[in-house]
Amino acid sequence: MFEDFRKQAEQADFPDDDQDDDRLENRYGAGYFLGMNPVQRFVVAMMLLFMTIIVGTLFLLVTSKVALPGLW
Repeated sequence: MFEDFRKQAEQADFPDDDQDDDRLENRYGAGYFLGMNPVQRFVVAMMLLFMTIIVGTLFLLVTSKVALPGLW
């Protein structure tokens, strides 16, 4: 039974994984992630950073963990 599986595996023409990697690299080019170039990735990362800072600050204000100096 296992000999049959081995024979089938030897005879089968499986695609190479290296070819898939080459096709992806040709499609997006080197240095691309999700189709973005490095400048676009930087802008997205900065936007995420600022959104996290703003949402975190608003959360601290709403829960009264931090108070603005002139308002209370």
